[in-house]
Amino acid sequence: MEFRYLPMTETDKKEMLDTIGVTSTDDLFSDIPEAVRLKRGLNLKKPANEYQLKKELSEMAGKNLNLKEYTSFLGAGVYDHFIPSVVDHVISRSEFYTAYTPYQPEVSQGELQAIFEFQTMISELTGMPIANSSMYDGGTALAEAVNLSAAQTKRKKVLVSKTVHPESREVIETYALGQNLEIVEIGIAKDGKTDLAELEKHLDENTASVVIQYPNFLGQIEPLEEINKQIKNQKKTMFLVSSNPLALGYLTPPGEFGADIVVGDTQVFGIPAQFGGPHCGYFATTKKLMRKVPGRLVGQTTDENGERGFVLTLQAREQHIRREKATSNICSNQALNALASSVAMSSIGKQGLKEMAALNMKKARYAKQKLEEENIEVVFQGSFFNEFVIKLSQPVSEINATLRSKGFIGGYDLGQVYPELSNHMLLAVTEIRTKDEIDTFARELGDIHG
Repeated sequence: MEFRYLPMTETDKKEMLDTIGVTSTDDLFSDIPEAVRLKRGLNLKKPANEYQLKKELSEMAGKNLNLKEYTSFLGAGVYDHFIPSVVDHVISRSEFYTAYTPYQPEVSQGELQAIFEFQTMISELTGMPIANSSMYDGGTALAEAVNLSAAQTKRKKVLVSKTVHPESREVIETYALGQNLEIVEIGIAKDGKTDLAELEKHLDENTASVVIQYPNFLGQIEPLEEINKQIKNQKKTMFLVSSNPLALGYLTPPGEFGADIVVGDTQVFGIPAQFGGPHCGYFATTKKLMRKVPGRLVGQTTDENGERGFVLTLQAREQHIRREKATSNICSNQALNALASSVAMSSIGKQGLKEMAALNMKKARYAKQKLEEENIEVVFQGSFFNEFVIKLSQPVSEINATLRSKGFIGGYDLGQVYPELSNHMLLAVTEIRTKDEIDTFARELGDIHG
């Protein structure tokens, strides 16, 4: 067989056509008028055999930078973290990577328990009593939170800080179109945090919710307690927080600051960068909103013999199919990546997670110090987790091209989304960056910066 990965033979085709009583594949399209049929072949390359195809794809893949050969200081929502080897061993088991939604609990206890453990760990990290079984990514989780807040408060105005991830803000805007929501963006103060004076100005009885990121996109840690006091002055207005769950291994969780919904992305736990996706979103909230949570919830119960067991609870998939009664467009979850995050969190452990978060903070501060010694300006001096902004003398794209030639993946070009921050770079320093890597990077960047 010439194309082993295309198993259908000419004999197979003939047998199928004979069975349905037609003489050729073209006869299958006889109902389509000749005038609208394509009279030529598709403009595609000729098919290659398996060896040639694998060779071509390998050559294409080889043109990409990878995190095994390059040292990365790029973050902005996708991070290079330590992934315990046990993660791949567990998620590669066929009972997990082939599993679909566990509708039949009697044959899905392993999958259901894995999801339940994910929910439990997210609940503990965020300080919220309820967490769902996961969502597609952090951006969609945040947009779902916005929609929930509008439905719950019956209000149409949502205040979103410009320090929230730009791509998440775009997702919110897209979701808002269908709900006819008014999205008001709150500016950035000189310290790289949300402008609280502007926030207070826009807060009123029509505000459904306020959206804050913690730590924010610029790396700064927002004053959630102060923001919550402003919000709670307006009855019914909800406080939505998008948060890096690794940072919550060290920082006070948003639940303790009065957040109504906490969302985020668990890519930081056990999920490789892999070109920006797929990821795994989480959604945590209060018991009051338990029946409004999008996606799925797994609950713990006992069977007829009194044995511990797990089931999908509170919501059925059919609820989301009847559009007039649906609370969300989401009727699935990111089970395999949620499992990867659960395995990573379990193997790292509670104390290990705290130490991992602390390492991110310490190494980021060491990098900040070394860059300042190279006369590179660190723009915001407030408290931060593992990302910070530097100002450079040249366009970031040019500097990153030079860094790549020296074996480094540089930071994110903030000028792409914040015109006022042209020539500013957002750097991320994670626990796996070594002292030598940081020292060399700072020295090379200092030489380029001049």
